[in-house]
Amino acid sequence: MNNYCSKVRRRLAHLPRFHRPKDVLLFSRIVVFAAAVPLLLRLQLPRLYALLQPRVAPPSAADPTSVQQIAGYVDAVLQLGKPLLGHNCRTRGLTLYYFLSRAGLPVELCFGVGSREDNFPGHCWLVRDGEPFLEPQDPRSHYHPFYRFPAYSDPNP
Repeated sequence: MNNYCSKVRRRLAHLPRFHRPKDVLLFSRIVVFAAAVPLLLRLQLPRLYALLQPRVAPPSAADPTSVQQIAGYVDAVLQLGKPLLGHNCRTRGLTLYYFLSRAGLPVELCFGVGSREDNFPGHCWLVRDGEPFLEPQDPRSHYHPFYRFPAYSDPNP
């Protein structure tokens, strides 16, 4: 029982401190979206891209505090949701792409494939200004991009 309690405490340590009701709402939306990623990944990539695009133009410039908050909430959701939520690059990448795009940050989502002996591992990551974004190490040395969701562009300029 003591081991179980310590596991719960370690998990809850990832729960962010909420300062406003708006923060709780954002965190809840991230939980719901991350939980839906396995279903979304059943769609073909062009259809998924069309679905993830904002319906209205996001702010022209992202607030750096909002970007940090979103990234922190996504990582916290993935830590708290183990093993129910997939803690993989697809869940993280799609969730970050969806919320950061809506916050006004021009990010792309890149899908890549590598090769190791007899298998072809895949990875997806965010790209900002041509460079990997929010990645602990540069994935381009191990994965070759094969598909990309571009940054939001307003269809009605």
